[in-house]
Amino acid sequence: MHDRQGLPLALAVALLTFATAWLGRAVPAAEAQGNFEIQVYGSDTVAPGRTMIELHSNMAVLGTTRTTDGTRPTQHAAHETLEVTQGWTPWFETALYLFTSIQPDQGWEFVGTHIRPRLRIPESWRWPVGVSLSSEIGYQRRAYSEDTWTVEIRPIIDAQLARWYLAFNPTFARAIEGPDVARGWEFNPAAKVSYAVTKKVSLGIEYYGAIGPPGHIDRPRDQQHLLFGVLDLDLGENWEFNLGIGAGLTPSTDSLIVKSIIGYRFDFFGRK
Repeated sequence: MHDRQGLPLALAVALLTFATAWLGRAVPAAEAQGNFEIQVYGSDTVAPGRTMIELHSNMAVLGTTRTTDGTRPTQHAAHETLEVTQGWTPWFETALYLFTSIQPDQGWEFVGTHIRPRLRIPESWRWPVGVSLSSEIGYQRRAYSEDTWTVEIRPIIDAQLARWYLAFNPTFARAIEGPDVARGWEFNPAAKVSYAVTKKVSLGIEYYGAIGPPGHIDRPRDQQHLLFGVLDLDLGENWEFNLGIGAGLTPSTDSLIVKSIIGYRFDFFGRK
């Protein structure tokens, strides 16, 4: 029989997130396009010789409704991102992203591409927590982002504590082409807490923030804070499945977002 001691708390947190999303439905978001890959990273990398394909899908059910600073509105725009990750060694992988958007009045459009190399601390080191470091650089069209070229550095720390899973991504990002270049590095933290209800089902919460440069943080209303209630399904070692509904907690955040991630691992080059 499964230990259900933490189940009431996990359910309560998920229900609270859904309720917050519903109550926040009338809050107008001030930001434009941006959410193409909504994910808290774990420290694991794809195994050597294996390839993983993921489809990230999300939509702002309640978001911006007019063009803002030359970028398109987010409400009812479906974002579809294809991610292909190749494992090279037990501690190194590389990922490529293709961002697209389906606009209510524009159809399906190309948005941009990113590349993401990542290193991890090998399991053989036997650290008490998982640790990896991801870097990401890429381009997005001006219609979808004021800053067309950006770079990101994402430390990743996670731990499995019995049925509880914890992850923290203290991410720093900056524009390298666009009006926000002068702002320098900005702090965009992300975190996740989940509880395994059964061997196959986990419930949890995910948090995503954007608070501005560390030495000169944005005003509270200009910061972005997004809270998701999420469901993770274990469909086997080759599969990944995540489903969530998120509430924007500030005027600068889309008010209500739904998202999903479906991934599959396979041998493309063959195991090493």
